[in-house]
Amino acid sequence: MTQTPSRRRAPGMSPEQRREMIVAAALPLVAEQGAAVTTSQIARAAGIGEGTIFRVFADKDELLDACMAEAMNPGHVLRELASISLDDPLDARLVQAAEALRAHTDRIGTVIGALHASGHRRPRGNGDRPAPDGRRASMDATLDAVRELIEPDRAALRPSPETLASVFLGMVSNRYHLVAGESRTPLEEIVDILLHGAFKAPENAAT
Repeated sequence: MTQTPSRRRAPGMSPEQRREMIVAAALPLVAEQGAAVTTSQIARAAGIGEGTIFRVFADKDELLDACMAEAMNPGHVLRELASISLDDPLDARLVQAAEALRAHTDRIGTVIGALHASGHRRPRGNGDRPAPDGRRASMDATLDAVRELIEPDRAALRPSPETLASVFLGMVSNRYHLVAGESRTPLEEIVDILLHGAFKAPENAAT
């Protein structure tokens, strides 16, 4: 009699992998509902039983803290910056970089704003905030990633790529850029001003 081969069970997730999966499923719900989201809703979004959440998180507050930390994780934006093609023109590279940075800032603001508005204001230790050394390292890594995007044009630039990267980050770091009642200055306009200045070309300039 032919025996049916036994089915192998897929390897289970490690606790850290399960935490990451749950946080990824929870983040959109937290951004929408803040601390009002329930662990039952998060479990359904993750496709797991509600009890599984409490095998890797002590309680809901710890999960919310993890969501806040993940929203602030610079790894996402650093990967996006690294994926920008150096074959693109410099202005196109910087617009893409500005879009990635603004999306990262928006995600932080949305998640933290939703949590604070719904009453979640209790960091544990550093809780929702990276340590000062971590913030410094994150800022340095972001600055270096932008510098690498500028580096191919070093010979054509007046400022060094390091200086231009620092100025660029300062220009795009403001979340609002309020101008004449508009909610935001277009990123293309910010990059154009950075690279080409604010003065109009003289009308009698030689062509």
